[in-house]
Amino acid sequence: MSEKTVKTDKQQTAGATAVEADTITEEHPNWPPALVAAMGPQLAEDETGTSLWKGAFQRLRRNPSAIIGGIIVLAFIVVAVFAPLLAPYKPSTTEWANQITPSTLPPFSPEHPLGLDSFGSDFLTQLIYGARQSLIIGVVSTLLGLAGGAVLGGLAGAIGGWVDTLVMRIVDILLSIPALLLAVSVAAIMGRRPEALMVAIAAAQVPIFARLLRASMMKQRRQDYVLASASLGLRPRTIVMSHVVPNSLGPVIVQATLMLATAIIEVAALSYLGLGAPDPTVAEWGRMLVKGQERLESYPLLTVLPGLCIAVTALGFTLLGESLREALDPKSRR
Repeated sequence: MSEKTVKTDKQQTAGATAVEADTITEEHPNWPPALVAAMGPQLAEDETGTSLWKGAFQRLRRNPSAIIGGIIVLAFIVVAVFAPLLAPYKPSTTEWANQITPSTLPPFSPEHPLGLDSFGSDFLTQLIYGARQSLIIGVVSTLLGLAGGAVLGGLAGAIGGWVDTLVMRIVDILLSIPALLLAVSVAAIMGRRPEALMVAIAAAQVPIFARLLRASMMKQRRQDYVLASASLGLRPRTIVMSHVVPNSLGPVIVQATLMLATAIIEVAALSYLGLGAPDPTVAEWGRMLVKGQERLESYPLLTVLPGLCIAVTALGFTLLGESLREALDPKSRR
């Protein structure tokens, strides 16, 4: 290769690098020039590759467990959201109570494919609306737990020092109490209402999210890009909010998916213990389990179907969460 050709290649490379630097400066005007010059070629190379979440989605599409879990979760959400359109009757309707006796229930019929429950309500309608109740309480409680855990874990991971020590000791105290016992205590104090269930389940989830986010942030703070950003003069608050926190949310999002399965089970458990809504005709899978036990020998479907709905829904969220964990974590990929 001639010297003239080498010079031409160097000039073209320098020109391309300059164009890339100008483009990055336009997209990130607050970045120091030294950081743009150092990261320009790497960012240009990364833009031609696959992002973390896009790559994770591609791996999820090839994972049978993720597909099965996604189908179950999607079916659960569709049933819960479109319950008024799917249910044959209005919820908590007891207009057939006169057909119920202490020892017998009416047989299955075209009008009632799954029969009636002990209150004279259409059992299929109760199952469908039970999905809505579980979804609302499960999602809201998980979001509340995530918000509380993010505040505590974010403070501990971002500030450190005595704040980290104080927050972690509070979290350790909460973790020393069994989750179900903590939820039962909170629900018993607040009374029998759906809001009490949400706060009770969220209280048990807060320390889990706090420890996870704090550990993830501490790991990210030791990465080279954080040291490089600090050496280039970026403020600690900018580093934490723009780099550390976004890169620490992956494990937290995965855990939130798994906690949805736990929340649905805990909703059923608290309702089973009598800490749900005071109205016995409100559609909720845990309460349906309790009432179905009274006729377990003669009408086992009153107990089997709500239990099956709880188990399958929890399985769907668990499969999806574990698959998402494998897709995002290189160490656990198969």
